Amino acid sequence: MKPPVQPQEIATSVPVLCEDIAQHPDFRSLFSIADIQVDLRYATPDNFVGRAVYGGLDCAWLRTEAANALAAAAHWLAARRPGYSLCVLDALRPQRVQEVLWDELQGTPLTLYLADPARGSIHSFGMAVDVTLLDPQGIEVDMGSGFDEMGLTSHPDHEAEHLALGLLTPAHLTERGWLRAAMRHAGFQTISTEWWHFDFGDHVAVRRDLPRVL
Repeated sequence: MKPPVQPQEIATSVPVLCEDIAQHPDFRSLFSIADIQVDLRYATPDNFVGRAVYGGLDCAWLRTEAANALAAAAHWLAARRPGYSLCVLDALRPQRVQEVLWDELQGTPLTLYLADPARGSIHSFGMAVDVTLLDPQGIEVDMGSGFDEMGLTSHPDHEAEHLALGLLTPAHLTERGWLRAAMRHAGFQTISTEWWHFDFGDHVAVRRDLPRVL
């Protein structure tokens, strides 16, 4: 059953087309941020769908407040762990892309890992980002499970259990800890099911007050 939309979540802003984002004053390009790498997985077949799903859309954007926070997280990490950097795997995810991903999983328990498009993903407002770490050689750090790996080893709230069972190692938890420390320092919030996902801002206010990108 879908969660009911609460009155305080009803959108008040006019949606924006993704094609118009480059001219929108409230969005910032990921490529303007120092000390990060960009590897948008849904622009390639390297994702759980197995094909590019952006459809040629330029999705390398966040709202300016989230992008500025990401820049702060990257700066914090660079200062405290030289050679390591943040790598963005997904950022702005337009509503039409969210619908494609939802259709792939609809009717399965895996919809746990996606926001119902009817309610709106925080990604679709440019206020969520999926991130991992790169080591000093530019190689993606082993986090114990891959991006979009839809299983319990990806859940931060199961890490202690999985460490005890040997499904995750202390090294995995250390790397996840560095990632969370950098992002939380900049004001991002974690979720319980995906180590790579970070939200910026209050969910209710984001869905109510900000324009959704179509």
